[in-house]
Amino acid sequence: MFKRSLLSLMLVSSLLACTASADPTSIKSVLTEKFPGANITSITKTPYSGLYEVIIDGQIVYTDEDAKYAFLGSVVDIKSKKNLTNERMAKLNTIKVDELPLEQAIKYVKGNGSRKLYVFSDPQCPFCKKFEAELSKVDNITIYIFPYPIASLHPQSAAEAKAIWCAADKNAAWQNALLKNTPPKNAGDCKNPIDANIALGAKLRITGTPTLIFANGERVPGMVPADKLEQLLSEKK
Repeated sequence: MFKRSLLSLMLVSSLLACTASADPTSIKSVLTEKFPGANITSITKTPYSGLYEVIIDGQIVYTDEDAKYAFLGSVVDIKSKKNLTNERMAKLNTIKVDELPLEQAIKYVKGNGSRKLYVFSDPQCPFCKKFEAELSKVDNITIYIFPYPIASLHPQSAAEAKAIWCAADKNAAWQNALLKNTPPKNAGDCKNPIDANIALGAKLRITGTPTLIFANGERVPGMVPADKLEQLLSEKK
């Protein structure tokens, strides 16, 4: 992973060599030489101050047109007070919801089910349990829960997720596990998508739970209270 410490060092010591008349190809060549193994996915010239945007290991980094300096941080439009870097990152993190494998999710519908929400959730995550309680206050929604155990935080969550999936009623098993702390008692040895969900989450760079994905593909990490969720559902259609 491209470390923040390395980026900070670049700020003070100008690790990047000068190049004549920089362009995306030459910038990538310099970065690749200085940081072998870093995953550079795009380099784009921005409309502000001649900076180039570099997407490296999932982070936004800026470099000048001579590829002499690199900058890690947010670009803010002073007039509008908009954080342009955050807006750009949100766009880059947008997920194509029509490509999500819904067969790997637990689906439940409340009311008319007109609004859609996709959630990566760990059954043993305390914030996921709190979010599930908030979800109980929201109506007219279709929810797709992707059981997404994070073993480094909750070593037993994968086994619990598999047991929930293998229950006769997945919806009830999920609700009971998260809201009542009573997971189903089965071996969890049926065919299940838990390993596939772990791989999917890694591909989408989902590093925490719950992670919410809205109908427009925007993601919001973390526990969201019901009133805020209602607002987000209206904004991110």
